[in-house]
Amino acid sequence: MIPPYPFSAVVGMDDLSLALLVNAVSPAIGGVLVRGEKGTAKSTMVRALAGLLPEVDAVAGCRFGCDPAAPEPGCPDGPHDPATPALRRRAALVELPVGATEDRLVGALDLQRALTEGVKAYEPGLLAAAHRGVLYVDEVNLLPDHLVDLLLDAAAMGRAYVERDGVSVRHPARFLLVGTMNPEEGELRPQLLDRFGLAVDVAAPRDPGQRAEVVRRRLAYDADPQGFGERWAGTEGELAGRIAEARSRLSTVELPDAELRRIARVCASFEVDGMRADIVVARTATALAAWWDRPAVTEADVRDAVRLALPHRRRRDPFDAPGLSEEALDQAMRDAAEPDGNPDDDPHGPGPGGGPDTGGPDTGGPDTSGPDTNGPNTGGPETSGPDTGTAQDRDTGTAQDDRGQDDRGQDDRGPDDSARDERGQGDSAKNGRPGGAGTRVSAADSPYRARLLSVPGAGTGSPQGRRSTAYTRNGRIVGARPPGPHATGLHLAATLLAAAPHQAARGRADRLVLRPEDLRAAVRKGREANLVLFVVDASGSMAARQRMRAVKGAVLSLLRDAYQRRDKVGLITFRGERAEVALPPTGSHDIGAARLRELPTGGRTPLAAGLTTAARLLASARLRDPHRRPLLILVTDGRSTAGPDPASVAPALSGTASVVVDCESGPVRLGLASRLAGALSARYLRLDELSADGLRAVATGTTTGRAA
Repeated sequence: MIPPYPFSAVVGMDDLSLALLVNAVSPAIGGVLVRGEKGTAKSTMVRALAGLLPEVDAVAGCRFGCDPAAPEPGCPDGPHDPATPALRRRAALVELPVGATEDRLVGALDLQRALTEGVKAYEPGLLAAAHRGVLYVDEVNLLPDHLVDLLLDAAAMGRAYVERDGVSVRHPARFLLVGTMNPEEGELRPQLLDRFGLAVDVAAPRDPGQRAEVVRRRLAYDADPQGFGERWAGTEGELAGRIAEARSRLSTVELPDAELRRIARVCASFEVDGMRADIVVARTATALAAWWDRPAVTEADVRDAVRLALPHRRRRDPFDAPGLSEEALDQAMRDAAEPDGNPDDDPHGPGPGGGPDTGGPDTGGPDTSGPDTNGPNTGGPETSGPDTGTAQDRDTGTAQDDRGQDDRGQDDRGPDDSARDERGQGDSAKNGRPGGAGTRVSAADSPYRARLLSVPGAGTGSPQGRRSTAYTRNGRIVGARPPGPHATGLHLAATLLAAAPHQAARGRADRLVLRPEDLRAAVRKGREANLVLFVVDASGSMAARQRMRAVKGAVLSLLRDAYQRRDKVGLITFRGERAEVALPPTGSHDIGAARLRELPTGGRTPLAAGLTTAARLLASARLRDPHRRPLLILVTDGRSTAGPDPASVAPALSGTASVVVDCESGPVRLGLASRLAGALSARYLRLDELSADGLRAVATGTTTGRAA
């Protein structure tokens, strides 16, 4: 068996090292969420950490890994005989695959024993296997939300509750939960982010020396894994020893009232929701003090705990970038000092390797004396996430320009207004390149709660989400049928009813006899996620009367709705002479929001090119993800001043669920978008009809929203 890459041999990743180590000391912190680009050793470090955890004693034959010194009183395999021998084993590393089901995670009824022996037996799941070890979830953002909820509930409570298939079981499930994700593939909802104790953003080092050292060590490991591991065995042993010692002294660490008040003030100053942040910071600071062999929590411990526990809890809007700048943290710590300006000082000093403001060694490195000189931290929470502030600043800076130019140069004067806009704008505007003469970047109106737009009919429920009706693996049972398409899980009652009339002929009075033809599968209906493709008109006519501000606000509202419903999104814009894919289909809605905010307007209106590009993109998306049904949302005023008639492209989009959002405003309306909706067999909505509450005012001073 190939040994895992040593934890202490990883170059850099100081914050991630520290977050994993303090969770190893105190799993009650609630685990670690690791956010970062691919190829940054996220999985490597998690798998290596399991080898550093102390070995555990377990009751022989107990499927739940009970500690013989303190067996769980309610263990489903109990009560345990004190004379039962104990087994010493390494802490378990359990990996949850992306395609796991709920019964694989929490366990379920053992159907074979239930049907053949009449015994209501429980088959444990992965939560039981991970007890007293590590549960690792790669690509946690791709898991269905209900599974993430189950994981985080068990991690927070230390127990798993199973109520399904006639089984009621409670068993211990205390484990170190680590989830990794690539933000480019989509974010977790803020409510789920808050359930992770700590979060760390990681990135590959930019320093050439560090990058060279990463490659050097990796090549050495690949050439001789056994020999490489032996060279780092001493450092690994020291780390394992420190974890065991820190665990033993964790209960003796004091949390002074002054530091507890500091924690409360800092969390209040960052306006985090609820009290979970305060509790996690307190637990993390205590674990840090135990790690650094300090008898009491210090200001440095609080600062490090805040830096790891709060960045992911500061997101109020799904499109807010996570992170916590060092300047904001420093200011919050200063403001949280005792009112008399004399906060309690730790009489023992910051200790070895205290926080980053103490002048001690780097807090993140697992061993500062070994061969692992990791260098500067490259994975702080403030280093990743889309730079939405830049877009907002740009929007703020251009809002006055919009007000100063739109009403002067453009208004809804009739079908030729866009042609007048295009004259005199130069080749840059006609070719659709931002920054040319006549192009503008409009600010976006504030998003609002959008009405539900769904795909008609029922899909196959892969993947699950919250938009359109579908046959799903989880949902309400609507019937039973022989196993086949759209059926998941055994429908026990229907199976027994199918078998009952044949029991006399099968000749067994003492037992129920089942045959394959008796089996019935449950048919469940729920909701599925879709691919929501936005096709947005960014031509000159859309800039009239600040219309683009309303359009951007509407599309941002629909993007937020797609985020909440777990859809993939894509963005196509058209202006000048062509259309372009501004955002290929992705689960990263915040990138879509940033691209939309930066979208310039100006030039001619190649509406047919936008629809043609959409048809090609959807055809490609179907090949990659055939079960995800698309929903096309076309945002336009219906005018076309470049290319063929847009109605001629309608056959290419035949069978695609579509919505045409009409942006035309003003006293004179030509109804072009309505006619295009008829050609596409699409649902037609005016821009002011997108609001779920009907109170949205669109097109400044011209239109008032009405009830949807």
